[in-house]
Amino acid sequence: MGIFVFMIKGNVFLLLNGETPKKLPDLSNYEIVCATDGAYQYLEKHNIAPNFIAGDFDSLENIPKHIEIIETPNQDLTDFDKVLQVLYDKGFYTIDIYGASGKEQDHFLGNLHTAIQWKEKLKLTFFDNHSRYLLADKSTIISNCKNKIISLIPFPEAKNIYTKGLKYLLNNEDLTFGERIGTRNIATANKVEISFKSGEIFIFINH
Repeated sequence: MGIFVFMIKGNVFLLLNGETPKKLPDLSNYEIVCATDGAYQYLEKHNIAPNFIAGDFDSLENIPKHIEIIETPNQDLTDFDKVLQVLYDKGFYTIDIYGASGKEQDHFLGNLHTAIQWKEKLKLTFFDNHSRYLLADKSTIISNCKNKIISLIPFPEAKNIYTKGLKYLLNNEDLTFGERIGTRNIATANKVEISFKSGEIFIFINH
């Protein structure tokens, strides 16, 4: 097995063209602020100049001259997938994503699909106006979530799941989309632990 050595750069704020945030995080905490072409107008409206914009630019009429433009014309991939490739190539691996849900729900499901494709290379956390959500590792710990609503959504199934810190515990149980999923649970502790043997789970933490 080869040994891979790389420099981990800072966090990234990425805005997609879904439902726009009602409130932005402190962008000074991010080394890179970027957006797909369709999401740029929201940043422009709030006088935020991103480090770069990426996309095929089919949804942006006035292309700004003062911001780096990265054209990604491959129509076989979504703008989300293409901008993740750009960030990966630049050496950024920890990405907070806004605007991935809302509007057209096929885009939202496609974004979850893309997250699974990149799970071995990137650490992706999604935020919207109602929750944050992420693709779980085989062993995941979530902090600062007491009394919050936690949902576990298999995509499409997950096997041998154990949980701690939830009102309704799972003890070596399976979840399968279309049969049984784990929505609207409640965190009874500040720290919630989730582990499973195989499959995929998205964890949703309501604000």
